[in-house]
Amino acid sequence: MARKRANGDGSIRKRKDGRWEGRYVVGRDPDTGKMVTKNVLGKTQAEVKEKLRKAIDDSRQLDYTKEGKYTVGQWLDEWFDAYAKVKVRASSHQTYKGYIENHIKPNIGDIPIEKLTSLRLQKFYRKLLTEGRVPRIESENQPKGLSAKTVRNIHQVISSAMSMAVKHKLILSNPAEGCELPKVEHREMRTIPAEQLGAFLREAKESGVYELYYLDLATGLRRGELLGLKWDDIDLDQGVIHVRRQVYHIDGEIREVPLKTKHSYRSISISKDAVELLREMKKRKVSEYVFPSPTGGPISPDSVLHMLHRVLKRAGLPSMRFHDLRHSFATLALQNGVDIKTVSGMLGHFSAGFTLDTYAHVTTAAQKEAANTMRNVLNV
Repeated sequence: MARKRANGDGSIRKRKDGRWEGRYVVGRDPDTGKMVTKNVLGKTQAEVKEKLRKAIDDSRQLDYTKEGKYTVGQWLDEWFDAYAKVKVRASSHQTYKGYIENHIKPNIGDIPIEKLTSLRLQKFYRKLLTEGRVPRIESENQPKGLSAKTVRNIHQVISSAMSMAVKHKLILSNPAEGCELPKVEHREMRTIPAEQLGAFLREAKESGVYELYYLDLATGLRRGELLGLKWDDIDLDQGVIHVRRQVYHIDGEIREVPLKTKHSYRSISISKDAVELLREMKKRKVSEYVFPSPTGGPISPDSVLHMLHRVLKRAGLPSMRFHDLRHSFATLALQNGVDIKTVSGMLGHFSAGFTLDTYAHVTTAAQKEAANTMRNVLNV
């Protein structure tokens, strides 16, 4: 009879059926206090000895008393409440929860966490790409599969949760690390050409939203930053806007949240025309917000996007994202000689290099124009 061993030790014996068995202790049951043992089997003593060595090494990295405690869905809930809510920006909470409830749980939520494999995840991602979209009335005419970017985002959520599971000794390794992810096709950047700005702004004025879109084109603010502006953020005497917050649609409410990064907290100089526009607006001030809703709070980010689409359609211009107004500002600034570092600072980018990469097509054209200018200067 094999003697009792301390946690991590093992013993080997030959069974009556001729096979060899290795037994080892992995811990104590937290409810009963009894020792929990595992075993490995093999045809030869040498085979079992090697299996036992590996099993004992693995047992030092796992807490077997928690085996079978969590399914993937249960662990994702635990991870979200204990870690994601603390680490992730509040504006991303609803997105993460949507990934978990709408995609992860219905497909792989019932799998015990220790049974989740890279192959199972790979099949899950393939399914999301072909038929992963949640059926909704407003998405009837859209593709049934999720975008590559959304699938990669879901993968990141799973990977983060599984990485934490490894740290808690629930699993030996992160199955998400063995997956091949779909390549993201970057959406084409759209901008309003200088010659079409007049038509756009005229229609914006007729639609009663001129000031909103004019200020965004003049500053390059993100949508949430623009809607989060308060009159206390604007120094009209100095012609400066201090960007201090943003608003997001979270859990059915429009809320103020911190800015995206530390570089997003910035001060932006504005033109005399923009100052005069804001002075006139301030005379009609009805709220602490520069662009208030009818109730005095901030406007919904979704509503200004819908307004943008209406203005573009009435002006005879192609549809674009609200973020493309920001691209329009940056493109026009660079095309008209504003240096890349200044534009980067106004946009709140973390580095001028990132801005340079984003607007390489603009700076490349400017470099060609500069080269032609120098050729003309030198050919005397």
